[in-house]
Amino acid sequence: MATGWEHFPHAADMGLRGRGATPAEAFEQAALALTALVADPASVQPRDSITIDCAAPDRELLFADWLNRLVYEMATRRMLFSRFAVRLDGARLHGRAWGEPLDPARHQPAVEVKGATYTALRVAPEAGGWIAQTVVDV
Repeated sequence: MATGWEHFPHAADMGLRGRGATPAEAFEQAALALTALVADPASVQPRDSITIDCAAPDRELLFADWLNRLVYEMATRRMLFSRFAVRLDGARLHGRAWGEPLDPARHQPAVEVKGATYTALRVAPEAGGWIAQTVVDV
C-alpha cells in the first residue's frame, strides 16, 4: 500500500483520506489532506511547531479529535501546517504540526474547514497498510 492522501467528494462537504504503513502514518497523511483543502501544502514552510495531545475511547474518535484540534489551531493561530508527526499510545495521541502563519497572498486559501464529522469515519487496516478517513465540513 502506498503512503499518501486524497480527497473524495461528499455532497456539500469534502472527504479526506490518509494512507500509511501504520495508523499514525495514516493520521499524518490525513492531516496533510486537511491542509490541502485550504492551500497547496508545498507552499507552507514548516517553520514553527505546535504540540497536540488528545485521547478518545477508540481510534476513529481519536482521529476525528486529531483533525478537529488541527482545525482549531489553524483558526486560532491563523496558521497552516505542512508537516506532521503522530505517535499513538493506546487511546492517546501525541502529535506535532509544523507550519507558518497564513499569508493570503502566498497561500491563496480556497476554503475554510469548520471541522471533522463522523460521516464516513473509518480507521482500519487495508491492503497491507492503514487508512484513516472522514468527511470534513467546509
